[in-house]
Amino acid sequence: MIDVHCHFDMAKNPERYISDNERRQIITIGMTNLPSHFQMGLNHVRRYKYIRLALGLHPLRAKEHAKEYSKFRQYIGETSYIGEVGLDFSREGFPTKETQIKSFEFVLDCIRTKRKILSLHSRRAEKETLEMLIEKGIENAIFHWYSGSLNVLRNITDSGFFLSINSAMIQSENGKKIIAETPKELILTETDFPYIDNSNIVDIHLYLSNLWSIPIENVEQIINSNFKKIIQRIK
Repeated sequence: MIDVHCHFDMAKNPERYISDNERRQIITIGMTNLPSHFQMGLNHVRRYKYIRLALGLHPLRAKEHAKEYSKFRQYIGETSYIGEVGLDFSREGFPTKETQIKSFEFVLDCIRTKRKILSLHSRRAEKETLEMLIEKGIENAIFHWYSGSLNVLRNITDSGFFLSINSAMIQSENGKKIIAETPKELILTETDFPYIDNSNIVDIHLYLSNLWSIPIENVEQIINSNFKKIIQRIK
């Protein structure tokens, strides 16, 4: 199984969480909200085969970004994964809109000549997030928990970007529409732990098995193949 977006640093016992996933051979990409969080967690994941830590600058922590820029630059060579980064123009995030744009541009400028995989937050800013990726020539990114319009979704998939889907999406009508409109070859799985209660990748596999009318083993093969494709881009 593959979990390309979770926050295991926010578990009650992060070491136990990642040890359990390692034992079960679940490929797990842990997001961080700030580079200082990445700094604290990096040494804890080095010894694991299936666990990776992403370098993040979360849009909802925009007020803290300026003092974290130097750490982002410092640690960018320590991981192939960048996340959680992006934009949030919801009611919660809108007051820091301009700071978010500046920070996201900073992130994209830092990684545009490097081989990285981005995990993107784009709530109520899906169009703007996509436009900035294209403007900066970014080709390797995953839209995490996409909730925007189907028109923008088509532009995202036409550009070759991936979507990571979770248990909450398979339980909402909008989420189901988004999944149905996303090509099989661009779908990955996530838990977004701990923000979704009882998030389960097996449930996602079962849902896709029914949606695509194929055995669950074939769903797993497709997801694994998709992950291998995105990994090949950074080798």
